[in-house]
Amino acid sequence: MPFLEFIAGSISGAVGLAVGHPLDTVKVRLQAQSTYKGILHCVAKTYSHEGIRGFFKGMAFPVLTTGITNSVVFGSYSNALDYLTQSKRSDRTQDKPASAAQVFTAGCFSGLVQVFVCAPIDLVKVRLQGQTTADRYRGPFHCVTVILKEEGPRGLFRGGLALALRDVPCYGLYFLPYEVTRKALTESGKQPGTFAILMAGGVAGVVTWSFATPMDVVKARLQMSGAGGREYSGVLHCMRVSVREEGLRVFFKGLLLNSLRAFPVNAVTFLSYESLMKIFCPPVR
Repeated sequence: MPFLEFIAGSISGAVGLAVGHPLDTVKVRLQAQSTYKGILHCVAKTYSHEGIRGFFKGMAFPVLTTGITNSVVFGSYSNALDYLTQSKRSDRTQDKPASAAQVFTAGCFSGLVQVFVCAPIDLVKVRLQGQTTADRYRGPFHCVTVILKEEGPRGLFRGGLALALRDVPCYGLYFLPYEVTRKALTESGKQPGTFAILMAGGVAGVVTWSFATPMDVVKARLQMSGAGGREYSGVLHCMRVSVREEGLRVFFKGLLLNSLRAFPVNAVTFLSYESLMKIFCPPVR
């Protein structure tokens, strides 16, 4: 049934986030702050000042809420693909695979839908990860309260345009390499195995973040600009200032970390999702 994809997406998203959050914290700090010389320097500074807990800042809130976000992504994608192909998931796993255009379009749709849910959640996560002390935000709910008080409801969607520019096309790219790789690693007429799903999920994550990182940098900077960071008037202003001060390489800050994090996180996410869907909707033999 259609809602089962939302349930499977919710659980798999929480599992994947827990795996990748420490590297995500380092990525956010590298992108939003210019005080670090590189990955190892950021890791060392974070550990020396905050200990292991520093790498898990902001995790409680997204773990509780990422289920909602991932639920929207996988549920919207699967149902959009059902509509575009006029078929069901069980049909597509047998002899009626979706075309590349249909997969890409359904992925873009899921990216658009999840932006409206994800924007406030991602903003709080980035703000909590970006602070090196607890002076400003004592936790996720205090962070939301401060944002609403200082910036109003619109403040919760700071960086939302950059998020949309990142996620709409990149979720199309997210599902396309997954479907292609999984099919290539699966024998004709058989169900994909664990290895095929893990590799397809990992490849999908790396490909997606390779394209998403430039706008991810802009998004992180815009989101931090209301929390003591540099103020930017919008996406283009942020891009101009960043290039002028740090060169074009600024848009690839965190790319290595994104790729290192993306493979295991998305491999685990897709494996969890596919395993749950097999339980919910056993394949027809």
